[in-house]
Amino acid sequence: MANHKSSVKRIRQDKKRTLHNRYYAKTMRNAVRKLRAITDKEEALKLYPSVQKMLDKLAKTNIIHKNKASNLKSKLACHISKLG
Repeated sequence: MANHKSSVKRIRQDKKRTLHNRYYAKTMRNAVRKLRAITDKEEALKLYPSVQKMLDKLAKTNIIHKNKASNLKSKLACHISKLG
């Protein structure tokens, strides 16, 4: 167990932050999964901007890496363009 007040506080903060980050990362993964499951192009085009915004926000706050966000956006755009 931690010996200093500051390290005890750091442990508390890390638990809280980890829970917060895990929630948003899971929400992002579900949104990406939902977009990939859509087969209608118009519906996918409506959902894509919100997913893109979510990815950008998570990359900006370092919940996911900026290159991961970029790769996901690219692959999703490619998926949407292939839809008929």
